[in-house]
Amino acid sequence: MITIQRFILFACFLCLLSACHPNQPVKDSQLTLMKTTNPNAIITDKNKNHSRVKEIEKDVNSFPELYDVAVIKGKKDILVVYKVKHLHRFGMKKIEKKVNKMLEKKYPKENFTVSSDYKIFLEAVRLEEKMKSPKFSHQQAEKRFKEIVKMTENIK
Repeated sequence: MITIQRFILFACFLCLLSACHPNQPVKDSQLTLMKTTNPNAIITDKNKNHSRVKEIEKDVNSFPELYDVAVIKGKKDILVVYKVKHLHRFGMKKIEKKVNKMLEKKYPKENFTVSSDYKIFLEAVRLEEKMKSPKFSHQQAEKRFKEIVKMTENIK
């Protein structure tokens, strides 16, 4: 009886050690909900420049209530997704209006979709990870971008 208990304890210990292997690669999308990932600004169209998108990301990051911002520029739309600091979550609607107002005022020619939804943020980070792969084309990125924007419309 004692040997069976020791065997079970030993097996659990081995499982625990194998799960905590330090050299396992961890993707940003796996850590998105737990920590700040600061994903890079993404452009799905290869002919566009990054300066405008980086500027938008910097402007949205300037809000003290926000701590993680992802910006994706498609052919026609720009998706701005962010995480709100814990103590400011009660005023999320007000923060979204403030961000939207600032973006519309500063960039009147752009069409923005703004969201604070974690799922949309996670999908934006996953898109960034996929765009690093040479097998993932700009057409696929644009298609996925449109799907993400459509998700934001379904949530509201």
